[in-house]
Amino acid sequence: MVDVDTRASTNDGLAAAKETLEDYTLRFAPRSYRKWSPAVVGISALGGIAYLADFAIGANIGIAHGTGNALLGIGIFAIVVMLTGFPLAYYAARYNIDLDLITRGSGFGYKGSIITNIVFASFTFIFFALEGSIMAQGLELGLGIPLWLGYLASTLIIFPLVIYGMNTLAKLQVWTTPLWLLLMVLPFAFLVIRHPESVDAFWAYGGENGSGVSISGTLLAAGVCLSLIAQIAEQIDYLRFMPPKTPENARRWWGWMLLAGPGWVLFGAIKQVVGLFLAVYLIANLDAAQGIANQPVHQFLEIYKDMVPGWLAMTLAVVLVVISQIKINVTNAYSGSLAWTNSYTRVTKTYLGRLIFLAVNLIIALVLMEANMFGFLNNILGFYANCGIAWIVTVATDIAINKYVLKISPKVPEFRRGMLYDYNPVGLVGFGLSAALSIMTFFGLFGELLKPYSPLVAVVVAFVATPLTAMATKGKYYLRRGDDGIELPLFDEHGNPSGETLPCVVTGMEFERPDMIASAVPGPEGEIQYISSLALSTDKAGIHLLPRQH
Repeated sequence: MVDVDTRASTNDGLAAAKETLEDYTLRFAPRSYRKWSPAVVGISALGGIAYLADFAIGANIGIAHGTGNALLGIGIFAIVVMLTGFPLAYYAARYNIDLDLITRGSGFGYKGSIITNIVFASFTFIFFALEGSIMAQGLELGLGIPLWLGYLASTLIIFPLVIYGMNTLAKLQVWTTPLWLLLMVLPFAFLVIRHPESVDAFWAYGGENGSGVSISGTLLAAGVCLSLIAQIAEQIDYLRFMPPKTPENARRWWGWMLLAGPGWVLFGAIKQVVGLFLAVYLIANLDAAQGIANQPVHQFLEIYKDMVPGWLAMTLAVVLVVISQIKINVTNAYSGSLAWTNSYTRVTKTYLGRLIFLAVNLIIALVLMEANMFGFLNNILGFYANCGIAWIVTVATDIAINKYVLKISPKVPEFRRGMLYDYNPVGLVGFGLSAALSIMTFFGLFGELLKPYSPLVAVVVAFVATPLTAMATKGKYYLRRGDDGIELPLFDEHGNPSGETLPCVVTGMEFERPDMIASAVPGPEGEIQYISSLALSTDKAGIHLLPRQH
C-alpha cells in the first residue's frame, strides 16, 4: 500500500517539475535551457534597473540633506554594492543558481535561508509598489486617470507578462531598452546644454536645512540608497541563465557578468544624481515645484516641455513612465514569486505553483500603493536598508572570507536538501546580529547621535560576526554530507556544471547532474536510484533522504 505522504510528495514533485521547466523556480538552471548569449542575458538583467525610483531617491536625499551629502552618500552606496555584489554575481553566473540557493550553502542552511527569502520578497513588493505609484502619477497627469485606478492598472498589466518566465522577459527587456535609453538620456543632455547655469545651481544646493556637508547627513543619505542593495538578487535571477564559461567566450562572459551584476549600481548611482539634478532645476525655476520636484514624471515632463510642444511632452513623459514601470515591475513580480514559492515549499514540502505567489506578491504591492507609501518613502527605505544590508553583506562575506580566505566554508556552492543541515549558525548569527543592532540604531535606541550610522552598523557587524561565527563553530554546520552518492563528475573540463543527465525516480524525468542526488531507496535489484533536488524538496515522508555523514 502506498503511503499517503509518499503519494502526495510524488504528485507535488511532478507538478513542480512541469511548471519549472520554464522558469526553474526552485532549482539550478540547466545547461539545456541556457541558450542565450552573455550579451542577451546581460541586457535582460540590466533592463530590470529601468526603474524611476532612483530619480525619486536621489531627489529625496538631496532635498533633505543637500547636494554634497547626497553625492557622498551615493558614492558610499556604490562602493558597498560593488564590493558585495561581485562574489554573489560570480557564483550565480558560474554555478547557475539564484541568490536563495547561494544563501543556503553560504552560511544559512537549507531552511535557514527562508528568512532571507522573506527579506527579498519584501524588497520586491516594496519596490513594485514604488514603481507602480510612479506609473499611476504619470497616468493621472497624462490621461486624467484617478490614482486608485492607476494603481490597479499598473498591477494588472504585469501579471500576464510574468507568466511565461525568462523567455518572455528576455525579449521584453531587449526590445524596449533602446527607446527607454533615448527617452531617459535626451532630456538630461538637453538641460545641461540649454541651461548650463543649472550645473552651478546643482553644486550649490544645500537642501532644506542648508547645513552643509556632514557625516550624519552623508550616512543618512547612504542609508536610503542602500535600501537598493538587494537589487543584486534580481540581477541574479537573470544572471543564473548565463551560458557556460569557455576559453572562447571568457572575455564576453566576464564583461557582461561584471556589468550586469555589481555593475548595475553604476547606472543606479547615475540615475540618482540625475534625479537630484532635475529636482534642483525644478526648485530653482518652477514656482509650483514644491511637492512635485521629487516625482520623476514631473521632472521629465518639465524638461520635455522645454524641448517639444506640450502635447508631445506629455505623451513622451507618459510613455517613459509606462515603459520604465513595466521593465522593472516584471522583474519585481517574477523575482518575488520565486522567493515566496521557494519559502513555502521548504516549510510545507508542498508545491502550490509560482503563479499563486505571483498573485500574492501583486496584491501586497497594490495594498501598499493604495496606502500611499510614496508619501513616506524615505522612512520605509531607510528601515528596509538595515535588513537588506545584513543579508547581502553576510552572504558576500561568507563567500569572500569564509570560503576563500579562511577556507572554512566549502568553495563549491551546495543547495540540495540532504547535503545541507537545515540551519547553520554562521549566517543566522551574522544576519541576525547585524539586522537587530542596525534596526535598533535606526530607531534611536542607542541615542540620536548614533542614529545616522545604522547602515554602517549593519555592514560592520555582518562583516565581523560572520567569519567569527564560522571560526567558533569550525564550519561543522555547512555540510550534512560530503558525498551525494553519484559517481559522475559534478563539473566539466572548464569547471562549468555538468550537462550529463540522470533519471529522477519520483518524476521519471531527466535532470542534469548538478540537480541530482542519490536516493536512499534502492532500485528493484539494489541499484542506485536518483532523485532531483526539486522532487526531494517535496518529499514529505523523507524516504529518499540520505543519512547524515559524520
